[in-house]
Amino acid sequence: MMKVIQPGVMALLQDGGRFGQHRIGLTTGGPLDRDAFQWANRLCGNEVNATAIEISIGGLVLEAQLDTQIALAGADMTLKINKQAVNGWTTHAVKAGQRIELGYAQHGCRAYLAVAGGFTVEPTFGSSATVVREKLGGLAGAALANGDVLPCPGGQQTPLMTLVAKHRPRYEKAVTLRVIPGYQQQHFTPAQQALFFSSSYTVSDQCDRMGYRLEGQAVQAGISGMLSEGICFGAIQIPANGQPIVLLNDRQTIGGYPKIGSVLSLDIAKLTQLLPGGEIHFQAISMAEAHNALHLADWRWRTTSLTPL
Repeated sequence: MMKVIQPGVMALLQDGGRFGQHRIGLTTGGPLDRDAFQWANRLCGNEVNATAIEISIGGLVLEAQLDTQIALAGADMTLKINKQAVNGWTTHAVKAGQRIELGYAQHGCRAYLAVAGGFTVEPTFGSSATVVREKLGGLAGAALANGDVLPCPGGQQTPLMTLVAKHRPRYEKAVTLRVIPGYQQQHFTPAQQALFFSSSYTVSDQCDRMGYRLEGQAVQAGISGMLSEGICFGAIQIPANGQPIVLLNDRQTIGGYPKIGSVLSLDIAKLTQLLPGGEIHFQAISMAEAHNALHLADWRWRTTSLTPL
């Protein structure tokens, strides 16, 4: 097992997410940066959606109670094992009694720590994904705290690997997010749509796993409200004040604000690696372009190999 010595700013156990439960009002959860999450698991030889730790901002300190292997992927956080700095995006052996210490993010803001075999916590409604608002998943539905014990299998050995730098994402302070316009696009005049797609927005300090509120050019819909309906991942709501909200993993399951479109799922990681003040531009794409982008991303995942150390 791993013992939490210091939880840092926010650390949550996450697997791939809780699907098929919207009908009873439960949200999805899961990693905000799915790409980094899956790479961390792949580096440990795990199934890609195995339970790992999502670390926001940094500051997590763990003590290993067993011999195992770990990998950290995502935001640029200093990683130390037994006081020795080691590289991210790389598999590392850890011995019982050694401490794993993470610094604070320099680029990006979220990283994922995987352990060989994955953390073994009892699933809730089919998933270990922690949703603090609903008190579901992880350890009693809460963020990690001092003294928590995280079960994981011992004796797991996998070849030590690394993902070379050219295949790692770069976390920028200004990003462009691709948007698939939705069927409610008709409620926004061509002039309002042009404003939205030509304007720059910044991430407000009201951003969390439920959604990112943005600040910038106000956009107005032709309707002020609508009957509540199901909300998809990445949906861009436009409330009465005209400031967009991009809804994320821990979003509510239904809502009544008009939506100008949805951010392509591949681009959510770029958004959720931004801190308040980060800059965002939106680019409209067609459904066909979205499908092509998803197929290309899948091909890259399947054809990108890890490099042995």
